[in-house]
Amino acid sequence: MIDITHKSDTLRYAKAQAVVSFSKPETATAIREGKVPKGNVMEMAKTAALFAVKRTSDVIPDCHPLPIEYTAVAFELTETALRIEVELKTIYKTGVEVEAMHGASIAALTAYDMLKPIDPKIEIGQICLLEKRGGKSQYKKEFLAGLTAAVIVCSDSISAGAKEDHAGKAIVEKLEQLSVSIREYTIIPDEAHAIQDKVRKLTAEKLNMVIFTGGTGLSRRDVTPEALRPLLEREIPGIEETIRHYGQQRMPYAMLSRSVAGMIGESLVLALPGSTKGAAESMDAVFPHVLHVFRVLEALRHEES
Repeated sequence: MIDITHKSDTLRYAKAQAVVSFSKPETATAIREGKVPKGNVMEMAKTAALFAVKRTSDVIPDCHPLPIEYTAVAFELTETALRIEVELKTIYKTGVEVEAMHGASIAALTAYDMLKPIDPKIEIGQICLLEKRGGKSQYKKEFLAGLTAAVIVCSDSISAGAKEDHAGKAIVEKLEQLSVSIREYTIIPDEAHAIQDKVRKLTAEKLNMVIFTGGTGLSRRDVTPEALRPLLEREIPGIEETIRHYGQQRMPYAMLSRSVAGMIGESLVLALPGSTKGAAESMDAVFPHVLHVFRVLEALRHEES
């Protein structure tokens, strides 16, 4: 199975269908009047679908076991076919579309098994996913295009050339994956005045995001939070809480990080850990959802105008 440990739990939804086609109208009549020898077709098919969605990972090798928190099975009976629809919901790291299609398929196969004594020519078809929601792919469509960012690495050793930066480059890579334009990538020492000068300059240029990495630990030279907090016009503690909660689930020392998040003008300012893994995980924790900030700002501008 693929690694999904970097993903966050979100509400996932999927709807799938399968269609059992009849060779004669008498089949539909038998279902409707309860005259199928093996019993109530729709009740049996619904029960089979419920079993199937919960056992998907047992029969499809790459499917992750996941908690199914809602299942609905609906039927549409016509003279020529029985259409089966399966809806699923969960709050988890990966989607439920395969589970929905598995449920619809097994429901259809159950109906086939029950109906074949009275209609040997019935067929199963049109097994497909009708709808899916949840995960990062859903939200990407909602974000503004043309966002800009600067990435600033705060490190005495890297600025002196003693070490190579990896954390800043990891942030740049994740932003570029979201089609965010990188206007500046800079390495500066752990000096409060250098950090403040840089954030003042970049926010004055009205970049959408200014992201710092490094200087959020506990050493005497870790001054990024102290430099940035006095300049923030509005703090956004929920972003900081999300980063630490996400990190804490993966590394018990994440509680010691002093991440910062807030607004200066219309620029989102973030201070993330300086380790490569800490920076990458912080980005995974809040991106792309944090980009909704700019939809909120756009709506406020329209209201004010």
